[in-house]
Amino acid sequence: MHVQLRFFASLREALGAAGELTLPEGATVGQARDALIARGGPFDAALARGRALRAALNQTLCDEAAVLKAGDELAFFPPVTGG
Repeated sequence: MHVQLRFFASLREALGAAGELTLPEGATVGQARDALIARGGPFDAALARGRALRAALNQTLCDEAAVLKAGDELAFFPPVTGG
């Protein structure tokens, strides 16, 4: 299945604004992140497991256990603080 990727803030600077990822049916957000990390290079550094990141599935915040479906939009972004 194919999912659309979106990256925001510092991730956009490192990885570009968007992309696509092919995963097996029933894959989770965490598995998608691992597949991107496995690409190496800037993906490994930007999405590394030690980094705090947020994910949104179809524009709704989610955790890494969320199950993806074909055509979903998956976005990654760093946590935001404000004041």
